[in-house]
Amino acid sequence: MFLSGIAKFLIGFILGIAILAGSGAAVAYYLFTKLAANPPKPIFAEEQKRPLPAKTASSPKASKSPAVKPASPSASPSPTPSESPTPEELPTGAYKARVSWPEGLSLRDEPGLEANRVGGVAYNQEIIILKESEDQKWQKVRIVDGDQEGWIKAGNTERLEDSEESSAPSPQQSQ
Repeated sequence: MFLSGIAKFLIGFILGIAILAGSGAAVAYYLFTKLAANPPKPIFAEEQKRPLPAKTASSPKASKSPAVKPASPSASPSPTPSESPTPEELPTGAYKARVSWPEGLSLRDEPGLEANRVGGVAYNQEIIILKESEDQKWQKVRIVDGDQEGWIKAGNTERLEDSEESSAPSPQQSQ
């Protein structure tokens, strides 16, 4: 009788340890597989070709550029891409910046996490900050090498020094 009590205790103890170890291994396996999965790939401007001009054409800033585009086809089709030096003539309050977030940023059609993604900006890529949202949490940007515009989360860029000279008279910092 005494011997059967000890046997029951040992079997129960061993089963308890086995169940505890098995459940710990299952939880560890689940967590490691979740952490090992790669995040979704960002969508960059080069990956989306046709939908982007249609979205930028609906914005008020881009509606000014189609007015410029009809004038340039009369000269030749190639001046339209070479018009990219016009972003050096920055709009009032705009300045050049560089993306400082190592994973790059998603461009969105409106300020907010629920807004549609319309492209992406790579790490260290130059952009033009056009304006900030009213709550100062989002920035409207234009890619320097193209005419794609969108909204990015504020705080993920570094202002470039050479743009301070060109936009020093602008009231952007006083807003």
